[in-house]
Amino acid sequence: MRSVLRRPSGSGWLQWLHSFSLHVITGFAAVAIHYAIMYAFLRGGLAPVVSSAIGFVGGALTRFILSYARIFTPTAGVHAAGGRFVVAIAAQLAMNAALLTALTSAGLAVWPAQVATTLALTLINYLVYRWWVFR
Repeated sequence: MRSVLRRPSGSGWLQWLHSFSLHVITGFAAVAIHYAIMYAFLRGGLAPVVSSAIGFVGGALTRFILSYARIFTPTAGVHAAGGRFVVAIAAQLAMNAALLTALTSAGLAVWPAQVATTLALTLINYLVYRWWVFR
């Protein structure tokens, strides 16, 4: 497992492929946290978009820790990356809420809409993290 997490040397396509793959893999952990929290709040009677937003924050914290520690090679310290991450997460939260609202308003059930939203934002999130947050 340790060799899978080791970053390839250089900055070519292999390094990009490796970091994107880790982004997707660690994304499963972040999504699991997001969805577990969302599920708990939905079961408690909270509205879908609000439940998703609360779960999103839990997933975001998981994502930051894993991204900073294992995926990217930050050039700035944790405070700088953390500040940028908060800005990026706020934008992602807005996009998540807007897309989830649009899909559920169009008649899609909550969970398929949330999965579609998550998939749609995956590449965008990676690029923002790579080119700005952890740069």
